[in-house]
Amino acid sequence: MKSKLVAKTNFVCQSCGFESSKWLGKCPSCGGWNSFVEEARRADLRPRNSKVKSASYGDSKPRMLDQISLADRDRMRTGIAEFDRVTGGGVVPGSLLLVGGDPGIGKSTLTLQLMQALARDRTVLYVSGEESLEQIKLRADRLGVSSPNILLLAETALESILPAIEDARPDVVVIDSIQTMYRADLESAPGSVGQVRECGAELMRLAKQRTVATFLIGHVTKEGVIAGPRTLEHMVDTVLYLEGERHHAYRILRSVKNRFGSTNEIGVFEMREQGLAEVANPSRIFLSERSAGVPGSVVVCSLEGTRPLLVEIQALVTPTSFGVPQRNTTGFNHRRLAMLLAVLERRAGLNLGMHDVFVNVAGGLRLEEPAADLGVACAIASAFKNRAADAEAVLVGEVGLGGEVRSVGQLEKRTAEAAKLGFRKVIGPFAGFAPANKVDVTLVTAGFLADAIGAAIR
Repeated sequence: MKSKLVAKTNFVCQSCGFESSKWLGKCPSCGGWNSFVEEARRADLRPRNSKVKSASYGDSKPRMLDQISLADRDRMRTGIAEFDRVTGGGVVPGSLLLVGGDPGIGKSTLTLQLMQALARDRTVLYVSGEESLEQIKLRADRLGVSSPNILLLAETALESILPAIEDARPDVVVIDSIQTMYRADLESAPGSVGQVRECGAELMRLAKQRTVATFLIGHVTKEGVIAGPRTLEHMVDTVLYLEGERHHAYRILRSVKNRFGSTNEIGVFEMREQGLAEVANPSRIFLSERSAGVPGSVVVCSLEGTRPLLVEIQALVTPTSFGVPQRNTTGFNHRRLAMLLAVLERRAGLNLGMHDVFVNVAGGLRLEEPAADLGVACAIASAFKNRAADAEAVLVGEVGLGGEVRSVGQLEKRTAEAAKLGFRKVIGPFAGFAPANKVDVTLVTAGFLADAIGAAIR
């Protein structure tokens, strides 16, 4: 009597992809609890009768570098300037792009508008695993998307999607979303580590072999990272995050990985009834509702990629009603705030130990650059002293632990942006700095934090 073959399984962490031969309550890699799910081993993921065939990128023989032609590999410009800026000039044929963001932030809206722009002279296939064709049509009508070159497919089985791509021969493919796709030969549920990893690998092989630009829309976890294994972000060419507060109208498209351009570029959009609209001058928009003359409000110049942005920093300092004072931030690093508070207390003489401190970056923007340190520190000092900062001044500079104001890059661009928006003074580390072009602003050099506070607060 023939014995049945028993499929070998592993337990895989659904947060980080760590594999174990037995179930564990806590993942030793990422520390997540109750995240292990039983899945088939990777060696058993491709049975002999699998309908999904692997595809090579091209010839298996090595070729000389100078003999490789780049014909028909020009970037596909979408005509949406903010998106083209983030991707480095457009979409590269055969590239794999991963677009992530919180639920309801506008990922599907953005990609549908991109498909309308790319479908002017190309064929686009939009594969949805979350909506029916009628639902997609309703959203397309609301956004004004209508093109005979856009093909729609509502499907989640990879064995049906790959032949459809082969038959349609599109130039661009959108998968919405990668977490809903599955392979029938895998026993795990859609969205699991094994399914996301293998479906992503098959779509990558097809994109490279057929020179099809492929957009993968991905869900994010509560930590703000794309769900599934980290290998998904490693295998794609470009990773884009659509950020913003759902209660704010503005959305930030941020590039965190780009093999064909610079990283940390951002594009700014405004969510309207007709979809996402480009914001050509985000600095003016972020400062449009600024209340000048209010204590705790200052303007900083942050550089996002190659673009300088003027943003309002708001701070509020009040005596605490609890034994442990609160330190809350929105759009600014919490640990960075703790460091700045220690420097303010030790180097600037501000007794903040028994005060609650709240810091907010107006407009829903998230600042990661250290050049915003000086503005955050001066906003806290202004709120603590209950004296308004100079409404016509922009602050820029990194604050060190010794209270010194350290230099930052691209001072030329920052001062030019401040002058363009009508500010008359820029306070920062300008010792030894000589602008190449004349700017109509006064440069105030601040070597230490106390000097900057004295120059900014009236």
